[in-house]
Amino acid sequence: MRTFRRGFTVGVLLLGAVITAWAAGTPEGGSTSAKTGNVIGISKFVAHPALDDIERGIMDELAELGHTDLEFDLQNANADISTASSIATKFRNDGVRLAIGIATPTAQALVGAIEDIPVVFAAVTDPVAAGLISSTESGEGNVTGSSDMTPIEAQFDLMTTLLDVQTVGHVYAGGESNAVSLKDMAKGASEKRGLAFVEATVVNSSEVRSATQSIIDRVDVIYVSNDNTVVSALSALIDVATAAGVPIISADTTSAMDGGVLAALGFNYYKFGRATGRLVSTILNGADPADVPTLFLTDPSDLDLLINLDVAGDLGVTVPDSVLNDASIVIENGAVR
Repeated sequence: MRTFRRGFTVGVLLLGAVITAWAAGTPEGGSTSAKTGNVIGISKFVAHPALDDIERGIMDELAELGHTDLEFDLQNANADISTASSIATKFRNDGVRLAIGIATPTAQALVGAIEDIPVVFAAVTDPVAAGLISSTESGEGNVTGSSDMTPIEAQFDLMTTLLDVQTVGHVYAGGESNAVSLKDMAKGASEKRGLAFVEATVVNSSEVRSATQSIIDRVDVIYVSNDNTVVSALSALIDVATAAGVPIISADTTSAMDGGVLAALGFNYYKFGRATGRLVSTILNGADPADVPTLFLTDPSDLDLLINLDVAGDLGVTVPDSVLNDASIVIENGAVR
């Protein structure tokens, strides 16, 4: 069993270039000191629309719940594990009131570095497999948080409703435990439907284009999961798939808003951030993280279905009325209709 402990402090740190160099992250906000007792440290693995929305949702929810005296130290690990570790050390040394890790690698770094400050993970697909907690039924020590376990079966049902698919392609980050778990689930969903599954791994976002190119001629569709490394380079994947006439089905509706994705079914990550903010508030108000179970968003209203009719037209795909009627976001002529 792994046990981890965390402590709490809130703030936005305004750091000079020399001071921030040792922290190794990209600061997104600032204050003079975390020693006020009102600094919340937020570390996200990489900047992309979904994780940015979670960050914004957390802060907006805390403000609406009356935590108006908080400051936030916003850090971006730029998809680098060593940077995530340096940020975690920074938060521990600064004595933040509470530390939030958005996405699995940053949450793992916080849990590994902080034992006496509350740590909240956000958007971690499988926190048990990631080694953050032993059970989602409760927190552990100073750790609890929220899971964005994506509805893969529903996503594959959408895929097979829209497309005549024989082979599914998938690019994922082999070094991210959440990405590996999602790959295994996607492979299982493919096999359940009698579909072949072709995978390609990447170490970082710069490899997404070449990894997609390595499989694009062998697949009928590309499935994109909640893989932060891949999503942060989604434009590269879209470029390759579009040139080859291969449709993309995604688990991230937020990044799909920029175009190129045929359909996406997934969380509204701003709402996800607001829900995580409510969990953070309970801890700020005195709840013991060990007593707080993992938050799962299970209401259908927590999901968005995006259909891009422009992409459908380019691909020659007819979207059934039944799917369009269920869509919360429909893009046509370059705009949400």
